[in-house]
Amino acid sequence: MSVRSELVDAAVHEDVFDRSYPDLEARQLEAARELFAERREQIPVLRRRAAESGVDEIRSLDDLVPLLFAHTSYKSYPASFVEQGRWDRLLQWMQTLSTQTVTDVDVQGVQDVDDWMDRLRAAGHMVLATSGSSGKVSFLNHTRGDSEKKRRHYRRMSGWPYVKADNSRVVFLTSPSKGPNSAIEAAVNSAAVWARPGEAHFLTDEPLRLADISASAALNKRMAEGLATPGEIAVAQVLAQVRAERMNAALDDFVEKLLAHRREPIVVSALWAQHMAIIDRAKALGVEDGGFHPDSLVSAGGGLKGVSLPEDYRERVDRFYGKVIRNNAYGMTEMAQTCPKCQCGRYHRPPGLIWLLLDRDGERLLTAEDGEDGVVEGRFAFLDLLYEGRWGGLISGDKVTIDFKDCPCGRAGPTILDTISRYAQAGESDHIGCAGTIDAYIRGAVAP
Repeated sequence: MSVRSELVDAAVHEDVFDRSYPDLEARQLEAARELFAERREQIPVLRRRAAESGVDEIRSLDDLVPLLFAHTSYKSYPASFVEQGRWDRLLQWMQTLSTQTVTDVDVQGVQDVDDWMDRLRAAGHMVLATSGSSGKVSFLNHTRGDSEKKRRHYRRMSGWPYVKADNSRVVFLTSPSKGPNSAIEAAVNSAAVWARPGEAHFLTDEPLRLADISASAALNKRMAEGLATPGEIAVAQVLAQVRAERMNAALDDFVEKLLAHRREPIVVSALWAQHMAIIDRAKALGVEDGGFHPDSLVSAGGGLKGVSLPEDYRERVDRFYGKVIRNNAYGMTEMAQTCPKCQCGRYHRPPGLIWLLLDRDGERLLTAEDGEDGVVEGRFAFLDLLYEGRWGGLISGDKVTIDFKDCPCGRAGPTILDTISRYAQAGESDHIGCAGTIDAYIRGAVAP
């Protein structure tokens, strides 16, 4: 077994965060060296970046910094490829970021981006897309084996450190049950590891369609530019109203089922705004705060972009569910291995995920000496050792604070504090030193 596989597989151990790893950093470095040697032969963009950076081998974690892709790299394709249905060109773009051949996927007769992704997934390329809140989605390739390992990882991490997933619960998930989105993948994985047969309840079985998201974003852009016609706007408003009515009816049914099971241990996962909508409906039915089984797992987070909530929304959600288990984890679409939160409210690092804390511009690796008493703020980056379908090194847009000392819970550090924010808000540009260079490599690899 390679060092990389050993570290990734360590996530399945029940004591993964309790055992001592005195040589973990050294073994992570060895795994990074092993992975880079393999990926540079498979991904020409990475090979070119390494050559121009003078990195021929990973001798220290500093060597990884210039090799990390910016989070923007995965949406660096020309928008015209989607808008004009140039699906073969979009495959060519994806090839620049993939370890396996994707350009041989048959795209004859593809009608829209959802059809394009279906073709890829049918060929074994389990592409995920982000929500596209910025108006353009990211496409991230990985293999079927990557998907299986992600679910295995999720089974171990999702209830830590309180309870282990054992397919014994009724599960409530406020997402569609289908769609090539990372949040939906997480929800489906949650149902797979927590739900007993027939007891996974999604908000809807209507699949998420990227084409609808793209069309909405394009219309919003035309409206902002004053180019949308009254007819277009009227049709969009009618469709939005019909969908809103359908989703409201689905949420009413969802909440009714949720309340019927609140006296037993359940799993509930929703965005903050969705939790608030659940509370509003429960209050309208005369349901008071509390009353949920104390062994229930309730996850909340995200979904705040463009949403107006009361200042005390967190407190209201806490009061409604009462003294339940608040499991949570830090993760993102680009990261296969999540970082679960301990009883002290800090996020812990699985052995197969190399944390890299960088300066604001993403150009310099920070260490414990860059802060006070080992506590340092910076830009979060990582090398995820799990992926086979692409290079797992990425610079995110997240501002985090890492404590390089051991955690107050008694487990070994480093840990990420629960103060995570973004360097740039929606609509703002996020300057990352390497982003322009990497994106230029990708554009150069896509034929005109």
